[in-house]
Order: sequence, then C-alpha cells, then structure tokens
Amino acid sequence: MNAYYKLVLISLSCCWLSVAHGQDADWPEYLGGKDRDLYSSLDQINRGNVSRLKVAWTFETGNQAEYQANNLIVGRVLYTPTATRKVIALDATTGKELWQWDPANEHTGAGSPRQRGLVYWASEANGEHSETGGEQRLFTGVNGFLFAIDPKTGETIRAFGQNGSIDLGSGLNTPGVTYKDLLIVGGLGGKGSLRAFDVRTGEQRWIFHLIPRPGEVGYDTWPENAYETATGLMPWSGQSLDEKRGIVYAATKTAEPDFYGGERHGSNLFANSIVALNAATGERIWHFQIVHHDLLDKDLPCAPVLLTVNHDGKQIDAVAQGTKHGLLFVFDRVTGEPLWPIEERPVPQSDLVGEQTWPTQPFPTKPPPLMRQAYTAEDASDISPETHQMTLDRILAAPNFGPFPAPSLKETVMFPGFDGGMEWGGGAADPEGIYYVNVNEMPWLLQMIETRHADGSKLATGERDYLLYCGVCHGMDLKGNVELKFPSLVDIDKRKTRAEIEQMTRQGRGRMPSYDTMPEGKRVAILDYVLSKGVQSSEARDEALDEAKHQKPAAMDADQRPVYAFGGFRRWLDAQGYPAIKPPWGTLNAVDLNTGEIKWKVALGEYPELTAQGIPPTGTENYGGPLVTAGGLIFIGATADETFRAFDKQTGDLLWKAKLPFGGNASPSTYMVSGRQYVVISAGGGKSGRPRGGTLVAFVLPE
Repeated sequence: MNAYYKLVLISLSCCWLSVAHGQDADWPEYLGGKDRDLYSSLDQINRGNVSRLKVAWTFETGNQAEYQANNLIVGRVLYTPTATRKVIALDATTGKELWQWDPANEHTGAGSPRQRGLVYWASEANGEHSETGGEQRLFTGVNGFLFAIDPKTGETIRAFGQNGSIDLGSGLNTPGVTYKDLLIVGGLGGKGSLRAFDVRTGEQRWIFHLIPRPGEVGYDTWPENAYETATGLMPWSGQSLDEKRGIVYAATKTAEPDFYGGERHGSNLFANSIVALNAATGERIWHFQIVHHDLLDKDLPCAPVLLTVNHDGKQIDAVAQGTKHGLLFVFDRVTGEPLWPIEERPVPQSDLVGEQTWPTQPFPTKPPPLMRQAYTAEDASDISPETHQMTLDRILAAPNFGPFPAPSLKETVMFPGFDGGMEWGGGAADPEGIYYVNVNEMPWLLQMIETRHADGSKLATGERDYLLYCGVCHGMDLKGNVELKFPSLVDIDKRKTRAEIEQMTRQGRGRMPSYDTMPEGKRVAILDYVLSKGVQSSEARDEALDEAKHQKPAAMDADQRPVYAFGGFRRWLDAQGYPAIKPPWGTLNAVDLNTGEIKWKVALGEYPELTAQGIPPTGTENYGGPLVTAGGLIFIGATADETFRAFDKQTGDLLWKAKLPFGGNASPSTYMVSGRQYVVISAGGGKSGRPRGGTLVAFVLPE
C-alpha cells in the first residue's frame, strides 16, 4: 500500500460514524438497510434539481461479466464486489482506488460472477458504531467459502474460521445479514438451510433445516427421509431483519429438480416460502408457503421488504414478498397473518407419469397482480402485422394456461415468465407505506422432454431438439397441425431435397422462422432425425407412453418409467428479437400497501428504433431494483437500453435519464459526503443479450 493510500485511510478513520454532523450519510447495508427497503432519507437531490445531475466519477473494475453489485458506503469509502469476487475499496468522492482484495491470492482462487453485495459489520459502543473504530469486518463469499476482510486495509482477517474463511458448502451470490455478533446467511445449492455464524470466530451458532428432519415441522410434506437426498432448497435471494424484535425473514427457492417432482411428492415445506425465525436461536416463528410443490422454478426471487402501513386504521409493521408471477404477498411481520385474504385456487394438473401436481396454489385478493396473469390471442404482439400473425399462430399452437401451467411433453407459453414478474432486484418502500417495484412481462416457452422412452429406449439423436424447436408446430408425431395449417413432415424427403430443406431451416420461409443462428451440429441432427425417423417411430413411442400412463406409478419398474427433464430456458422472441407479446414488456409500479391498490404503472425502458417508428415506449426486460428517496425520486437502471432514470415517486413521471456504458442491472446506492449527495450504480450489462462490462458510475449535482 503506497503512502497516499495510508494517509487517506488514516484521515478516514475518524469518519467511521454512520452519520457525522449531518454532512455524511452512509449506505452501510445491502439494499440500504436490514429491512431491505432500498430507501434513503436524503433529499438534497430532489424533483426540482434532478435534471441537473452529472457524472461525478467512474471506475473500471476490469471485468466483463454480470456486475450486479449494490455497493456499500461506510465512512467515505465505497466497497464494491466485482464479477470475479474481488473486493475493491474506493474513495467515495473521487472513485480513486484505496485497496483491492483478490481471492486469487487465497486457497479458493477467483470466483464466479453474479455477486450482488457484501456484508459490513462493526462492534458497537453505547448502541452506536464506535467513533474510534473498534472492530469492523467485511464478509464476502467465494466458491463456497465465506471470508472476513479488514475494511481499513483490505487484508484477510486470519483469526476468522480457518486462516480467514469458513467452508459454507454452498455458493453465495446475495449477502447475508448481521444480528448482534451473528452473521446469518443463506446460499445457493446444497442441502437447504439458513445458518448463523459468529462474526469473530466463524463458528456456527445455529441452523434451520429448510428440508425438515424427522420430528421437525414440515417433515410430513415430503417423502420419508427426503432430507437425505433432496437438494437445492437454499434461500439465495437474501434475508431481512427486524432488529428491534430479533426476527429474521428468509425467502426460499424451489426444491430440485425444478420442473419434475415425481421423486418429491407433497407440498415440500419450506420450499418457495417466506420463513420468520428467531434471529438469536434459529427457531421458527411462522411461515407461509407461496408455491406448493413447485414445478416451474418459481423461486421467491427477492428478499422480503419490511415496512409500516396504516391498515384498517391501525399501524401495522408488515413484510412484503414479491414473486416471479407478479403477485405481492403482504403479512403482519410479527404474527404472519396476511393483511388481505389469500385464496387457494385450482391450477392445471400434469400429465407426466409419476407426477402429483398440487391441486391448488395461493392467490392474494389484494394487491391485484402487478402484471398480466394470462396470455391470450388478444395479447399477440402488435408492433407489426407480421409479428402479430406469428405470435397469434404460436399462442394457438401452444396455449398459455396462466401462471401455473402443468409441465408436459407438449409445449406451452410460460407467462408470467421464468424471470418474472419480479426478480432479484426486489422492491423499495418509503415511510408512507408505498412499495415500488419493476416487473418483467416476457413470455417464455415451457416444455418437458423424455430422457428415455416409456419402453426404456433412449431418444434418437436429434429427437430431443426436434421436440423442443419443431414439435409445437409440426407435431410431436411429425404429422403437422391441420387446424392451424402447419404442414406434416412425414415423407418430406419425397417432396423436397435435403438441400432445399437445409435452405429453409437457415433462411426461414413463410411462418417458419430462420434457424441460421442455431449451432450447426444441432440443426443437422434435427434434420437427420426428421429424414430418418418418420411417423412409425413416433406412433410407437406415443403408444408406449400411453400404456405407461395407465399403469400405477408404484407398480412400474423404475427402469421402464419415462424420465423427464426440462427442455431448457427459452425466451419467446419474434423474428426481430423483441418479446413476442403486446407491450408493455417491462414496467415500474407503485403499490399503496395501506389500501392494497396499485397507485400507478409506467413503461420502464424503450427501444429507440421502435420509438422512432411512432410506437410508444414499450418497456424492456429489466434486472436490478429501484431506489426511493425522501427527495421524491425513484432511481432505477435495470433496462436493456443502458439507461439510468429518475422518476417522480408520486406520479411515475420520468424526470431525468442518462446513458450508462453498460446496462445498470444492479440496485443503486446513495450516500452523502461533506454535504454532497451521490447516487451510484454498477453497470455490468450482460442481461437480455446486451454487451457486458464492469463500470461503476457515480452521479452528483454540480457545485
């Protein structure tokens, strides 16, 4: 460390207070606070002057990946985790690097991308952060290990765990939350648990099993001894904390495999649940399961948000949980009672052998859905006549069945889509009880495939991809669709040469899109399958599957059962690459949680080339959350147009925007140093097929 950096750090040591003389204000927690409300009481930047914002400084992290960090600012130092899991400390007023911690120098080596934040912890004196510094630690996850770092020097704290780290046994892309001298973390992958560790030693203090053991609540919602083999049920999207009451709230993911539950019959607690635990002991206080026996990858995608509302004339401390299907569930955070009734409604049932779809799913009666809950012919894209016909054809061939379609060998339009609705950026909330959140309205395609046939035989080469890419129009049996006028492919070799067919698959023709960008090996394998198999093998397969369906799963030889796998995540886009649905494709929403009503909704993002054609802003797919301030503003990046925006929180009017070097797919932070308020966002792009980078951009008002 050179002399300049040492002098800077010495000068900053007296500035470690969260707020100093009204001139400095920190952002010391992921998403702004342990309540995860992305709210700031700063109001220097406000409706009247936001149009004057300018770039204060930028910093290049040197990585080209999905840089999605919500940055911490403590004592005039900004801490950012990069896409390779480095931690970098910067002067928060200039962006000048102070130190850098590199996991390449540790036993783990460099880490994987999508690290969304850090944990900062400081010992307390008389209930406040110690003015003389005391103990401070930063915590970061790398390749399944949790490290403790000295925030003043960037050096690993070797007294923590084993030479500076503990083995979590699972990934960590979203930071945990501290309660007194505990660090509470979830994770990504592994058996499924929420754990608390001593911030000084790394010793595990408690664990809550999300896949229950014998004698624990929820054990009977799984097959016997499922905890020995079941995996995946980790609360990856983050936790929030009611520090005064000592209650930690976790949002959990889907049990694995995500799309077939034939080996995990039951409702599967505590998957897809909001769980409230005693933060000191890990004991369960209450829970609510938002999706039963999930078959659609409906992880709870964001941390619960704590806020206070005026409900039926009473002040209620509440917790709000967003979902991928665009529903918002709101509970009394102490009792777990919903603020408005939640109804169990019937949902479609799967026809997959061995599956036992849960018959109903929960739907809140308020607030209303923040997005469309079904895709009908009326939702066919209207940005051009050609796109309208193409999307209308597809929705007729592969109908949507609402937010809970039953996984099947037949393709369906998955809408709401796999990435929301709401996603990991989460929502913001202000003291008035208004919840702000961005939402995707992107259609995806859902289809299961067999990894072997009912008779035990393997799929032919190319058959899997034919079923995924071609079967919806030309039929699983290659016979086409007479009603929708999609032609049969049976004996196509008698009507066209292979060269002609290859040209059609590359260039497209009529209602058939081009597959020129498909990997050559995959395209050739599909063509080989179509030309070699024909209707006989398809009929034989269907006959065997039909026979298998009429047998009781328990009586079938396990080797003879069809084995199913998810066909893959596929956005449904039109020929120009736009979402294949009528806009809006992305929105920003304000929901009054005092009344349960949507206050306003506006399109979020645009495609300039469509706007130039006279099409109103469509919104875009969006990743990263909003920041709301006492200055009456909502700041948000998130969009696929590399733009950072500020909206009026009362009306949703756009007040300011600025181009970013890459997409701002991260939740912004705001802070004040020496009486100047800054807003900062990580611009990493990489989502929605956009360019990738790793730039930190800070904005400030002119002096």
